[in-house]
Amino acid sequence: MGTSLAAELQKALFDLLKGDTQLTAALGGANIFEQVPANVIFPYLTCGRTSIYDWSTATESASEQLLTLHVWSKAKSKQETQAILRLIRQRLDAGSLALGSHHPVNLRFEFSEIRYDDDLSVHHGLVRYRAMIEDAA
Repeated sequence: MGTSLAAELQKALFDLLKGDTQLTAALGGANIFEQVPANVIFPYLTCGRTSIYDWSTATESASEQLLTLHVWSKAKSKQETQAILRLIRQRLDAGSLALGSHHPVNLRFEFSEIRYDDDLSVHHGLVRYRAMIEDAA
């Protein structure tokens, strides 16, 4: 397990989020990126820090991943960011992940926050999830 599993988890999360019509409408399209393209239109979502921890035992191979998603909005208030974060939570809390050769044990919300970045004049929302994943039997 490792970076390939992290990429697999990110793809599964992005696929799940892109399949949510309410979320894509709130983002003005499928504005979900690993790398932000030039001249991107706000609001949009990016994948941030991913941490991977080995949770293997003598008999099972498993990992814990912490994944942070970022919401970026130029709206005058934080309401747009709050609404997008709420839609992300609804989708991820209700959805199931398809991870190929791995089995997601659980996907759990850890925290979210919103702050205003004066330098960029954007509302920046963060949401972190914890995923426990085992090798498929």
